[in-house]
Amino acid sequence: MTLELQGIGVSRGIAIGKAHILFHNQPDVREYLIPVFAIGEEVERFNDAVIEAKKQLKAIRNQIPANAPTDVSAFIDTHLLMLNDSSLSKVPVDMIRSRHCNAEWALQLQRDALINVFNEMDDPYLRTRRDDVDHVVNRIHRILSDQDVADHEIPDGRLKGHIIIAEDLTPADTLLMQHQGIAAFVTEHGGATSHTTILARSLGIPAIVGVGSVRRYIQDNELLIVDGENGMLIAGADDITESEYRVRRIAFDKHIASLSKYKSQPTKTRNGKTITLLANAELPEDISAISNIGAQGIGLYRTEFLYMNRVAPPEEEEQLAAYRDVVEGMNHQPVTIRTFDLGADKTVDGGRSSSQTTTNPALGLRAIRLCLKFPVMFRTQLRAILRASAFGKIKIMFPMISSPQELVQAKHLLQLCKQELDNEGLEYDRHIEIGAMIEIPASAVCADMFAKQVDFLSIGTNDLIQYTLAIDRIDDNVNYLYDPLHPAVLKLISMTLEAGKKHDIPVSMCGEMAGDPRYTRLLLAMGLEHFSMHPNALLVVKQIINETDLTQLPSNTLQIMDMSDANDAQILLDKINNIEAVES
Repeated sequence: MTLELQGIGVSRGIAIGKAHILFHNQPDVREYLIPVFAIGEEVERFNDAVIEAKKQLKAIRNQIPANAPTDVSAFIDTHLLMLNDSSLSKVPVDMIRSRHCNAEWALQLQRDALINVFNEMDDPYLRTRRDDVDHVVNRIHRILSDQDVADHEIPDGRLKGHIIIAEDLTPADTLLMQHQGIAAFVTEHGGATSHTTILARSLGIPAIVGVGSVRRYIQDNELLIVDGENGMLIAGADDITESEYRVRRIAFDKHIASLSKYKSQPTKTRNGKTITLLANAELPEDISAISNIGAQGIGLYRTEFLYMNRVAPPEEEEQLAAYRDVVEGMNHQPVTIRTFDLGADKTVDGGRSSSQTTTNPALGLRAIRLCLKFPVMFRTQLRAILRASAFGKIKIMFPMISSPQELVQAKHLLQLCKQELDNEGLEYDRHIEIGAMIEIPASAVCADMFAKQVDFLSIGTNDLIQYTLAIDRIDDNVNYLYDPLHPAVLKLISMTLEAGKKHDIPVSMCGEMAGDPRYTRLLLAMGLEHFSMHPNALLVVKQIINETDLTQLPSNTLQIMDMSDANDAQILLDKINNIEAVES
């Protein structure tokens, strides 16, 4: 009997393979008292588990081939750093000694404390790093309970060609399994903008999330079909259905291979509209991929990685070296550097040194608010960016601007930094462009005000949609409400584009919506001319742009902004996307 399960298709592609059901086997952690005479032995047991965890991770790292994605080693290195951090290696020991509790319980208490810190962070990327804490803690727990190493961590090829079925996956899980050649993954939880989802798209792994209780219905080694675009999981398919999907998979693979021809082509619609395609970057390792894909620059360079996994913020010289490497690696193509967009954590150490709690981190201290609250740290970054601008074309972008006053303050601090560099005789681009991110409804409504004070605007759709619709996009209970086609979202985007047009400044889009081919033609019709996205999405979007004749789109295309019925909006979007390319 054929079984079809529907979820959220988050990474395109078709996969056919046998199921591998992944169980994380969370240990049952219970508290029990340790006699005074045995405290030393319990501490030794914990320390031995930490040492063994390090050995396991180093063994995994040593088996990774040199041609594997750099992110694989980076995630393992992050976990090793966590094991060396006193918050995981020393604090539980202190708890064992003070509370006379078992090692498992001490570790669990510290895990809960660290997770609470991450939960208070508003930035979705930083919040998802709590998964790494869980990953490391679970590894130690498994060792303490004498459990074997998880099978997906053993690079012996046993998972090659399999479809992973799991409750959820961490980014580290995804990277390790991608290296082993998995065909696809399906999870019970997750949303369209989770870090694991974004990673799956970047790695080209077909993926479906949000298939509730999928492990109940699927058996290990059962043949499955995954349609990552439509969010369809099929088990027990008949021969005709399986054959049909095998043909579709071949066609999809050929299509992806054919996209390489667009690398050297200009980005221009059939009716002659020139479009700028930029790439998002978050790590220095991204630069080579961006250069190879034919991007016209970097529209969003995230700087948060410089501030993570450390106690003190990076000094000016360290930041200068990082920014200089990026701009020189891009061969003087423009690089838009976003100032640090950390979450509700008050300090770089994730708030460990602060006892203050945040009632509502989504509305708390983050992004430009954090920058302005800590001007010394902010000015250090501004000086580094300015100095890096002497080596190539750099633009500065301020995140989460909500009021004109914030923009005035940020520009004032930038001007002070310029004066300092002038006094010190240091070179920088005296005409460096300044931009503001439109990420909340207030900034979109007031985009006309901001457009008067900046050289460009950039729409961050991930946060804009989240704040407009009052939903947490990584919360499984509400992320189904995350809807880029919501009339309010589209109208806010339109208002921002109109403000840019009125004041003759460019407006780009750097959120996930920009790299989603489903919305490319609609955004073109709305007037978007600058797209910034993950490098892996760029050629797909470029093909759509180059095969689109804006004059051939339905005459009622823009009426989608006034449609109250979601089904009607989807029907119109499908009509927009199904317009045949005009042959040259």
